[in-house]
Amino acid sequence: MSTPAESKDSKTDTQERLAVLKSLIREGEASTQEELCEALRKKKFDVTQSTVSRDLRRIGAMKTTNAEGEVVYVLPDDVIRSRVQTPLDGLLTEIVANESMIVIHTTPGSASLVARHLDNLRSSLLILGTLAGDDTIFVVPESVKKISSTVKKIKDEFY
Repeated sequence: MSTPAESKDSKTDTQERLAVLKSLIREGEASTQEELCEALRKKKFDVTQSTVSRDLRRIGAMKTTNAEGEVVYVLPDDVIRSRVQTPLDGLLTEIVANESMIVIHTTPGSASLVARHLDNLRSSLLILGTLAGDDTIFVVPESVKKISSTVKKIKDEFY
């Protein structure tokens, strides 16, 4: 069992590690979890790939493709700030639907970025939510009866 002092130190260490991780991502220092591990170790943090993976989820980091075509991690706040500078429409390659589901194809590594944007606009786009892979997003519409209207709203948002 840890003492209150030990708990406080480990919490402080975690917060400090997360702050450094965010800084590394913003600086574009690394694009893989292993590179992030190495960078954190150089800054005297004792981390494993599993720790970095959990930390990336904790801070909401997403993988996307930058202007040079490299796969990189980005932070949600940075995506929102860059929305005006980097339109997301260039990341979509196709939007298709059947009677119950909408599927959006994106450039490699961009699906989570686009899905987050869609999720932020759920009510106005008439969707319940999204599920993103690397380059494919499943979109669940609020109503299958209004699926064509939902597809139109999504296209209007991106094109």
